[in-house]
Parts: sequence; structure tokens; C-alpha cells
Amino acid sequence: MTEQIRSRVERLRSDFDHSFAVPARTLDHETVELLAVAVGGRSYALRLSQTSGLYPDRPVTPLPTPVPALRGLAGFAGVVVPVYDLATLLGHPVVEECRWLVLAAGTPPLALAFHQLDHHVRVPAADVVDGSGASAAPGCLRGMVRLPDGDRPIVDVPATRALAHRTAGHEHSEVSP
Repeated sequence: MTEQIRSRVERLRSDFDHSFAVPARTLDHETVELLAVAVGGRSYALRLSQTSGLYPDRPVTPLPTPVPALRGLAGFAGVVVPVYDLATLLGHPVVEECRWLVLAAGTPPLALAFHQLDHHVRVPAADVVDGSGASAAPGCLRGMVRLPDGDRPIVDVPATRALAHRTAGHEHSEVSP
């Protein structure tokens, strides 16, 4: 082993050991993490806590289906997951190319396709107007968030999953993570 490799191994070992000495990072309840996305030419936000993964350029195998929102199937860690077009579910025109897939947290597995990821953002909880109360409007949007680039409606992922399953003729009880 050369001296350069030995030095690198020692540095990696030291960094690894140091990572256990640092207190675990905790997220407080004073902030909300969001994905700012563009869907159907409009800006939206997704709560990161309602997702379990974000994937660019994941292949989707189309299916012959009468459900316009169902783009097809994609594989995630050995599990085949139906992929629905978020723009279609939100009532926007279908975009041909969706670069991004977000896996919905919970079961049954489902992925939502959209074409543009603007950024990830952590905002104070006070900047989010929650729309999940008993008087929440039906549909997939629950609340608004104020971001530096403008206000965005928040897409509720569990409500979107329920809508996707209803459009496919299935009813599933939602299991949140």
C-alpha cells in the first residue's frame, strides 16, 4: 500500500469515526421540507415527508390502458410500481416527457411523474398554510406555501394516490408511513 493510499484510508477512517461523535441531526417541527416542482406549466410543492424517493430519468414501461393518467410501470429495488402522470391527475394537459419520478410514501406503492424539479427547500412552518383540516377541499391540493419565487399550492401525495386509484377503478385504504 502506498503512502498516498494509506493516508487516504486513515482520513476516511477518521471521518467515519468522527461521524459517530457528532450528535445526530434532528429536524425540528418548526420547519417543513418541500420539493418545488413544475407540473403542467404551473408551480407546485410536494411535502418531502409524504415521499420516499426521487428519481431522475427512470425508465417507465408503457401499458395499454384506458386510464389516461397511468403512464406505465417502473421498477424500484425489485418492486414494480405503477407510475401516474401528476399533470393529468391535477387536470393539466399531458406532457410527453416526464423526467422525474417521485415515490409516494405508504402503501400501496405508487410513483408520480412530473417534468421539472425546481428545487428542494426547507421553510418555516409559519410559511405553510395548512389545508388538511376537516374543512379541506376535495382534490389533491392541501394548503399553500410562500417561497421566494412565489406562492405554490401543495400537492397532497396521499390524496393524489387515492385519486389515481379511483381513476383506475381501485379503492385502497391509505396506509401512511
